[in-house]
Amino acid sequence: MIQRKNGLHEGVQRKVHVRKGDTVLVLAGKSAGKRGKVIQVYPATQRVIVEGVNVAKRHSRPTRSLPQGGIVEKEAPIAGSNVMLVCGKCNQPTRVSKKLVEQKYYRACKKCGELIDKQ
Repeated sequence: MIQRKNGLHEGVQRKVHVRKGDTVLVLAGKSAGKRGKVIQVYPATQRVIVEGVNVAKRHSRPTRSLPQGGIVEKEAPIAGSNVMLVCGKCNQPTRVSKKLVEQKYYRACKKCGELIDKQ
């Protein structure tokens, strides 16, 4: 196996504790304290894109889809370890536990016990 720069072996992917559509709280960086919805998850690099967080300005030239061109604001990925899941019921940042319901595991809030994944 060949080891990559990020410490993982080739062909091995680790899971990220949040999923697309989850509401998260940013713990570190210039956007610390902001809440947003996860737009995209990159498990290979352990990074996530959160709506309205870590916004970068990109200079784009005119194209058919964007005839005017100019400066476009776009969310950039942040490390998955810098975000914490927010429970939908108690509205607090929480860690995730697993609960067995009808022969299947679901994510649950550690603080209130509410299931995060709806059946």
